[in-house]
Amino acid sequence: MTEKIIIAGFGGQGVLSLGQFLAYAAMYENKETTWLPSYGPEMRGGTANCSLVISDAPVASPVIETPDCLIALNKPSLDKFIDNVKTDGIVIVNSSIIKEKVERTDVKTVYLDANDIAMKAGSTKTANVVVLGAYVALSKIFPKEAVKGTIEKIFKKKPNVIPMNLEAFELGYNAV
Repeated sequence: MTEKIIIAGFGGQGVLSLGQFLAYAAMYENKETTWLPSYGPEMRGGTANCSLVISDAPVASPVIETPDCLIALNKPSLDKFIDNVKTDGIVIVNSSIIKEKVERTDVKTVYLDANDIAMKAGSTKTANVVVLGAYVALSKIFPKEAVKGTIEKIFKKKPNVIPMNLEAFELGYNAV
């Protein structure tokens, strides 16, 4: 099993953190993984994306030409990467921000109102964790409980945000 994922959006949307959640979950599940961030010079509002490879075998390169999954958190990211997604791949679209529909019919497209769902968990800052939940549900790459454990480990120094992030994960997981 090898899964290649591109996560893309604006800086400040939690793009890189979402990739890190998956990379840490991969390590905790004894998988091989690479995480390759890319971002502009702007701290917030600039472009950001990361490439993530998760595999049962050693990963030869972190560079992804044809992702199995694209997680697009804004329209410019969707436009930039949609043509590269493999046939029968998954495209998760943050429909809170992207109103257009994906024209490709050879991919499975999921429209996720991540920002509104995140508000149900208590903050739009958890929209990336909502998307994490949706991706885990769709891909079945990791057991749900393993990812929830990863969230708890990542936020162990901020225990007050753990319940909100776990709720955001559950809401995203159940949304698809």
